[in-house]
Amino acid sequence: MNIFALNIALAVAWAALTGNFTLGGLAVGFVLGSGALYLAKPLFPGCDLYFLRGWRWVKLCVLFLYELVVSSIAVVWDVITPSTKARPGVIAMPLDVEDEMAILLVTNLISLTPGTLSLDVTDDRKTLFIHAMFADDPDAIRAQLKGGMERWVKEAME
Repeated sequence: MNIFALNIALAVAWAALTGNFTLGGLAVGFVLGSGALYLAKPLFPGCDLYFLRGWRWVKLCVLFLYELVVSSIAVVWDVITPSTKARPGVIAMPLDVEDEMAILLVTNLISLTPGTLSLDVTDDRKTLFIHAMFADDPDAIRAQLKGGMERWVKEAME
């Protein structure tokens, strides 16, 4: 049986038992169902992969929020100070992810981060062009994005 579907069923059952069919009630049921499934891992063969994938998605969200805050502070600081440190430029970044959904997620996360914008992906889906607000060192930006967002997405999509 699909572990995710079982977790959803446990969340709905929890909401039915408590009479709280709201998003919050379903979320509490989902978390409690996850805990119950975690305790019952030996009974379900594919359960380890389910929890590993869930952990990777949580990690991706938390690390993206951290990057969002840090880059927002950098952009705001550059805007409010009299001297500008922005040296915009376009950077070509080779892509390791191959799946269309993974490429879409990487490009959207980069575009959502202040100071960077995904411009285009080549037809062969091997290179992503990025506009960066602080492009003094393109190699450092490439390394940061590849070691950060792209690697996190690749781990979450496995």
